[in-house]
Amino acid sequence: MRRKSVHRLFVVATGLCAVAAVALLVLIVWSIASRGWAALSWSFFTGHMREVGADGGIFHNLIGTLILLATAAATSTPLALAIALVHGVYLRHHRLRRFVGLGLTILNGVPSILFGLFGMIVFVQWLGWGKSWLTGGLLLGLMILPTVSVSLIERIASLPDRYLEAAAGLGLPTSRIIRSVILPQSLGGLLTGSLLGLARAAGETAPIMFTATIFAGATIPQGIKESPVLSLPYHIFVLAQDSFDPAAGGRLWGAALVLLGLVLTLSLAALPARLRLHEEAHDT
Repeated sequence: MRRKSVHRLFVVATGLCAVAAVALLVLIVWSIASRGWAALSWSFFTGHMREVGADGGIFHNLIGTLILLATAAATSTPLALAIALVHGVYLRHHRLRRFVGLGLTILNGVPSILFGLFGMIVFVQWLGWGKSWLTGGLLLGLMILPTVSVSLIERIASLPDRYLEAAAGLGLPTSRIIRSVILPQSLGGLLTGSLLGLARAAGETAPIMFTATIFAGATIPQGIKESPVLSLPYHIFVLAQDSFDPAAGGRLWGAALVLLGLVLTLSLAALPARLRLHEEAHDT
């Protein structure tokens, strides 16, 4: 009887926590949407910033953010594939696998500002790139690498043993098993991890403010060195901190709403793949 009461209390407590989390999310979305909805228009998405953010649009800010995210995805995908395959296929010793997992956990816990300082020292100063979109994309890719790698590692670990045993029974070498069995069956995990990682990277300011982005004056990058971009997170940061023009308030909340929409889109796009992976794991 006592165990049932504890179980019911636990269920009620977890339910209340879930309701509180959802309510907080709804409150945040509503607060931003109610303030920023009026700023949204076609010219807001296609126009250029004017009057220090008090007028104009966010076209180059949005394009710069997408460039950084695309570079981050291109950076993290091959590295995550290599880490996941080494962890799930080539490493046979349990301690070595734990060491890889520990390394990913430590990397995931590194504050984002440290990525920015690392990029400023290595890429901006030592390599002489200056502020560059490539530097920002590389840093964001390294920052989301643990998320992508762990998602792919979990997917490889959940593959039914009969798939691998059947492939090995046919005499296929390890490289062929990876290409024909593991990679096709693990693309869902890679997609899920990438989308969740990019959703986190989209809102990061610290890794790019010293290395990749400026507030005004940049358009489409034409090279690598001294090729900064505009970005939504830094645009919002500067308007919130330095702008005393009341007219910039609506533009600030409009940009925040666009960034929030981008993050929610990436997160929701990962949800079906994540649910499908759980169903497949349950079926096996």
